[in-house]
Amino acid sequence: MVLPVSVVLCSRNRPRLLFDAVESILAGDEVPAEIIVVDQSDEPCPLPSAGARIRGCDIRHLICSGRGLSLGRNQGAAAALYELLVFTDDDMSADRRWLARLLGGLAGGSSRDVVTGRVLAGSPEAPGGFVPALVSRESPAVYEGRLDIDVLAGGNMGLHRALFRTIGEFDVRLGAGSRFPSAEDNDLGFRLLEAGCRIVYVPEAILYHRAWRPASDYLPIRHAYGRGKGGYYAKYLSLTDRHMVRRLVVDLLRRVVRAPVRIRHPRLALGEIVYALGVLRGSAEWVISRNRRV
Repeated sequence: MVLPVSVVLCSRNRPRLLFDAVESILAGDEVPAEIIVVDQSDEPCPLPSAGARIRGCDIRHLICSGRGLSLGRNQGAAAALYELLVFTDDDMSADRRWLARLLGGLAGGSSRDVVTGRVLAGSPEAPGGFVPALVSRESPAVYEGRLDIDVLAGGNMGLHRALFRTIGEFDVRLGAGSRFPSAEDNDLGFRLLEAGCRIVYVPEAILYHRAWRPASDYLPIRHAYGRGKGGYYAKYLSLTDRHMVRRLVVDLLRRVVRAPVRIRHPRLALGEIVYALGVLRGSAEWVISRNRRV
């Protein structure tokens, strides 16, 4: 069955992962009406199937003007032909029921609902291979209002295009390829909840995050994720509304407490400290860059 939805999938210099991701979506029990591959590679690398229609799904290849995951997702959404948008990443592998389960989370709800799903780790594909971000909760949930955690997984989410435009799309200052290389989904989720939207978590909508990164990338990735999270916190820091101030402090304290607990696994323990340093650096850089523009 073909579902009336546009899947936006950004990629940069990872043609093999991209090919596998698209193949996994096309192998699903249901397929989208279109897959928009947003290509930010140094040299464009269209899929062999680009421009084709497979099982009723159009494979579109879009060359992105500029760099950054948020920019790519925004350009992909702008090019979409359908009202329902789904975002995923090129290093994901889809369960056969993924798309139907994900969109089922929007069925019968409001056009201001957003749906997100579970992200599990794939098998290691490199020495010490790891996955930088997972979502493992097994029970469904509906999130509303202000939270002390971030609940939207940008690589496994769907929403109505009109809502995406109204809320303001992804912040191009955040996310992979930008100065603050993560937390673009945290930022969008926060804005959605602040606007009175609901985030619906569907654990049956499963993607597998491929563990292709080698062990040597672990600490740099932790630092990069921390920098992005710090920028996100700093974006909303305020002396009159201290919600993000509290979240920043709690996050840093949690890292400090976790580090000695994980001492039997030195890489994980050091990763907590490196992440915390990244949060501090990202927060400071955001504040400095903001003040310079004033």
